[in-house]
Amino acid sequence: MATEWNGKSRGTVLGYKIFIFCMKNLGLSSAYFVLYFVAAYFCFFSKGSTKATYYYFHKRLHYPKFKALVSIYKSYFVFGQTIIDKVAISSNLKSKFTYNFDGVERIKEVLKEKKGGILISAHLGNFEIAEHFFGELETDTSIHLLTTDVEHTAIREYLASVTKKPKIKIILIKDDLSHIFEINAALTNNEIVCITGDRYIKDSKYLTQEFLGKDAKFPAGPFVIASRLKVPVLFVYVLKESTKHYHLYARTAHTKHRDAGALLEEFAKNLESMLKEYPLQWFNYFDFWSVNKK
Repeated sequence: MATEWNGKSRGTVLGYKIFIFCMKNLGLSSAYFVLYFVAAYFCFFSKGSTKATYYYFHKRLHYPKFKALVSIYKSYFVFGQTIIDKVAISSNLKSKFTYNFDGVERIKEVLKEKKGGILISAHLGNFEIAEHFFGELETDTSIHLLTTDVEHTAIREYLASVTKKPKIKIILIKDDLSHIFEINAALTNNEIVCITGDRYIKDSKYLTQEFLGKDAKFPAGPFVIASRLKVPVLFVYVLKESTKHYHLYARTAHTKHRDAGALLEEFAKNLESMLKEYPLQWFNYFDFWSVNKK
């Protein structure tokens, strides 16, 4: 079993096609119904992520064994819902959902400074629908998502064929560090760059930080970049609160220039506070604390 995240999410084009067929022809409820079986499948046949998630609930959140086991299933189920919701919102069904803005004034203040801004998020909730919140800001500001080029190309191509073209632009992380120039260009144009700070990829640079009571590896890049560039930094998440309601949280980071460690510590504490409210929505299905190594 792999103990580190390899940068690739699971899933097949056929699985997405089934969900989208149900959603478009039978309604969202039917797509959610299919998830009851899909979530059960992952509980039994995705042993690595199930084991890691059990550790998260049982050892780090201190859930009793039975509650931890049930929470694994619930987490897979909610994760599936967020995927369906993302497709639905991008397929002319945005009006089916409601949204709550918490801290959006902080994002507006960042844009007024005209320096650009960095948003540090996590694999918590459904950040990929954030562009629909930004549409309410009455600005044409572009959002750039810093990511690796390891997702399934076939899935990306299929989703592009059945949904609206996303406004979020992708900046690929490259070995030659050319992505740094793209980030600087975006910030110079008063645009937003979003980075996820909770997935360390094997053999990449990392920082160690206590998280939920035990040291864990975090990717160094997001915190080094955000602490060195003289632009505002926010922690931003989009959480699912009910079947068709989402809540955006934006919080200002307060750290010293070029102090990546302090920024990481603040991020970790902020993320911990979010997990207390939304424990099922941390979709980081790998051995985050490296406890399953042989």
